[in-house]
Amino acid sequence: MNDLRVINLSTYTSPEVKEVYNRDYVFYGEDNHYFQYLIDRYNGSPTNNAIINGISEMIYGKGLDATDSNRKPDEYAQMKSLFDKDCIRKLCYDLKLMGQCSIQIIYSKDRKKIAQVEHMPVETLRAEKSENGEIKAYYYAPDWSKVNTNTKLKRIPAFGTSNSAIEILYVKPYKAGFFYYSPVDYQGGLQYAELEEEVSNYHLNNIMNGLAPSMLINFNNGTPNPEEREMIERRIYQKFSGSSNAGKFILSFNDNPESAASIEPVQLSDAHNQYQFLSEESTKKIMVSHRIVSPMLLGIKDNTGLGNNADELKTASQLMDNTVIRPFQTLLIDYLDKILSFNNISLNLYFKTLQPLEFTDTENINNKETKEEETGIKQDLSKYFETSGSIADDLINEGEELNDEWELIDEREAFEDETEINKYFQFANVMTGDARKKSIQDTDLFRIRYAYAGELKQNTRQFCRKMLAANRVYRMEDINKISKANVELSPADAKGEGYNIWLYKGGANCHHVWLRRVYLKKNNKKISVGKARKIISALPLDERKGARFEGPSAPAKKKNPKEVATRPIDMPNKGYKNPR
Repeated sequence: MNDLRVINLSTYTSPEVKEVYNRDYVFYGEDNHYFQYLIDRYNGSPTNNAIINGISEMIYGKGLDATDSNRKPDEYAQMKSLFDKDCIRKLCYDLKLMGQCSIQIIYSKDRKKIAQVEHMPVETLRAEKSENGEIKAYYYAPDWSKVNTNTKLKRIPAFGTSNSAIEILYVKPYKAGFFYYSPVDYQGGLQYAELEEEVSNYHLNNIMNGLAPSMLINFNNGTPNPEEREMIERRIYQKFSGSSNAGKFILSFNDNPESAASIEPVQLSDAHNQYQFLSEESTKKIMVSHRIVSPMLLGIKDNTGLGNNADELKTASQLMDNTVIRPFQTLLIDYLDKILSFNNISLNLYFKTLQPLEFTDTENINNKETKEEETGIKQDLSKYFETSGSIADDLINEGEELNDEWELIDEREAFEDETEINKYFQFANVMTGDARKKSIQDTDLFRIRYAYAGELKQNTRQFCRKMLAANRVYRMEDINKISKANVELSPADAKGEGYNIWLYKGGANCHHVWLRRVYLKKNNKKISVGKARKIISALPLDERKGARFEGPSAPAKKKNPKEVATRPIDMPNKGYKNPR
């Protein structure tokens, strides 16, 4: 039994953090290359690669925003200029892949404010040995594999520890037993990522070498002494072990046939099942280490059935967003707040989610800022998620679908500087008895109605969606009547007063407008359709912006307010009643 030797495959445990007596910085991992080890596992394991890419994209979402951006436009603008999208996206990526990330802080010349923020690749930094429990600096090297005792490293002070023009803000979560660095959250899955990589390497090399089997080598020319056996064992292990040498053979040179090495193929029984097991087990364990609720959320198809069950997928999406994604976002925002605080900026930051709107649960959320954080939709657009839509329904019920008796001859925005129709069409303005509804803006030959118009986007309010879908026209009187009862679209600063739909459409920040439509009664004996259109088109430009078509019975209604034809988003304060 003394000649029986067991060769153990190397195993990887938690990264070693080591202070070396003749170095100013702290080593991270074996030979100070743990970050490179993580990068190798990212590049080598397809499952690990896909998960890290997916989660880092979910952390960034659609970018950084603030719930109080409308109230603090100047501070919000400074934040957006300070935190470049590319920089924040890289920080999210490093935070997931490396377990930590770093930010280069660049101060103004007078050092009274932070002028610029840049991403610093965290693998290029090593922490300085602490003094009194405080890390005061980090050392930079573009490639730590080339660093030796003679290498001159750049020392960069830590944030808030110096008067230097450039400092490093090092972002890392708390992990028990670690002070200088923080292990990745998927630490327990790294061995399986390496196993998945080795299995794929084995199969690739086996195919490239003609699917030849591995060999058992028996030396039949006597038993060497222990030193010789050790040397032969070491050389064979170094040269032929590992997945990259799958299927290779050994060529033996001998003095005579009697002393030739006997080479016997080793057939692995049930090999395909064993490799299948290793592959599936690696994938499962990697996903467990990353806390993946459903692989379908990251574009990884499996046989769990979640891909065909919308309710389960929705639940999985909400669970992963709250238990996996949000902690990363919260950690990063806490550090970004430190930067903003230095510049006397106070904003309620959040990352706009990538989660589908249908998966967002806002049923029990009444706080406007919380709803915005959950959905990524500004509060004034949050009515998209409401189910009542009663104001829209009431107004739609008052709308008309004009029959073939009337022909549309003009459509334009209902601007303020309009002129009466009677100035250009001198006809009696007495309504005929067959009119479904009377309006003070109608004549016997013309009907003036208003249509709700504008783009339909993903975040369009439910009120606006219903109005656009109804495709009806309305009298000015009906719009005003419904407006008086409107509190549904009232934002927080309206204090329950409600917004006038005639003036403010769907509310603050709304992108819609009322279009004035002029209809001419067909087959009348006073004016033809062509002539009426020609007269309107010939009006001076300043009057054509919306020729006024009011009747003389309502002198107070000579002009529509200018807000009627203005999108709230284009109004002062974007349609808010109180300045923000």
